Amino acid sequence: MLKRLPILLMLGTAVSACSVGPAYHARSPSELGVPSSYSVPADSAPRPDLARWWARFDDPLLGALVEQGRAGNLDIAQAVTRLRQARESLVQAQAQLLPGVSGSGGYGRSITLNGPSIPGVARDSFSLGADVSWQADIFGGNRNSARAAAAQVEGSGFDYANVLISIEAEVARNYILARLAQAQLANARASLGIQDENLQIAGWRVQAGLVSSLDNEQARSQRAQTAATVPQLEASYNSSVSRLGVLTGQAPGALKAQLEATRPIPTGPGDIAVGIPADTLRQRPDVRSAERSLAAAVARIGVAQAQLYPQLSLGGSIDAGASRVSDIFDVISGRLFANVAQTIFDGGRTRSNIRANQAAADGAFLAYKASVLNALEDVELALTALHSAEAREGFFTTALDAATNSATLARSQYRAGLTDFTTLNQSESALLSARNGLSQAQSDKATALVQLFLALGGGWDSATVPSVQTVSTPAPQER
Repeated sequence: MLKRLPILLMLGTAVSACSVGPAYHARSPSELGVPSSYSVPADSAPRPDLARWWARFDDPLLGALVEQGRAGNLDIAQAVTRLRQARESLVQAQAQLLPGVSGSGGYGRSITLNGPSIPGVARDSFSLGADVSWQADIFGGNRNSARAAAAQVEGSGFDYANVLISIEAEVARNYILARLAQAQLANARASLGIQDENLQIAGWRVQAGLVSSLDNEQARSQRAQTAATVPQLEASYNSSVSRLGVLTGQAPGALKAQLEATRPIPTGPGDIAVGIPADTLRQRPDVRSAERSLAAAVARIGVAQAQLYPQLSLGGSIDAGASRVSDIFDVISGRLFANVAQTIFDGGRTRSNIRANQAAADGAFLAYKASVLNALEDVELALTALHSAEAREGFFTTALDAATNSATLARSQYRAGLTDFTTLNQSESALLSARNGLSQAQSDKATALVQLFLALGGGWDSATVPSVQTVSTPAPQER
């Protein structure tokens, strides 16, 4: 019997080389609707390594906060737990390909109370047993299940990378918003200082009878309107700093002291090569996750189709028993068995399950294609936003220079009595607007760079996603 068991196992393994279900193949860029170039101006040179894109902003504090977010963010930690769950599901799926072995042992004691045997005599019994069972995966149902689980693990790894790069970008965006609020607060306070002087000068001119009280009231109104923006800017600053604390896995106020010192808005690199659209397929983790979901869905079709065919189970058992432990291996008995089961009628449930999995695979392909097109859209929108911000930054630089000269001239003329307060008020308002406009354009440019890095799939590399040992079984053939 022991000699025949390996023969049966090898026979089942040989038979199980046959698999059903469609074979998965990677989709080409043309099948996914990927164009050869972007429809907006873009540098098609090979893109640089963007695994640590935040270092290109040359802001040590920004880099430190991104690293804190990578290490302490709770959304990233949850993504790690989901990846761990997927790994264990793969272990369970692969375990179905192996035989199951169980053992047992027992002890009993019987005492004769009456009858032909001598009353009161005790007899001991000892037993040992082992059972082996294995379902021969003739038509590849278990192997396809393992393939689907392996694809899910890889997809969970890419999902983890997607959460990671999203948090990196969110940290950078809120850091930029905090610096923007600081810049606008500085602009407002500088304007308040000048407006205080204007209010004082207007008051002196009213007292001297040189102008009417209208100038004084206009000066008061202008100063009050500028002062009213300060609480709103302070609230915006505190909101960004609090968000940074939570993004880095800390209390909302944990970073307030660290960010208190005013620093300029980070500028980032001047030029970024984005490559060609097909590069997105390799670098975007959400696209790669969608592709793995498609691979898993295709494998599940084979799992469902295998239920149409017979199921072969092989097994055996060995038992030994005796009245004394020393004699337990004197007599050993065993048995082998093979069982074939075939569904004859189930009301169409199995074939309906196959069609349902085929529909799920079709949906997974459409989701994959949509993720590719959305990724290309993200790149083009980020490029457009970057070009727009760069243009506005140039215009506002010119506007700020002109507004500064105009305000200086209007201030001198008003003090000399050569112009009215309305002209001075308009010049001061234009100066504050130009300052804030330039700060906003610089913030928008930095934010667009962050968005572009995110759209290009920067912030991770292949070492970020754990490798998965794929199931080394023959590829399924469609029947």
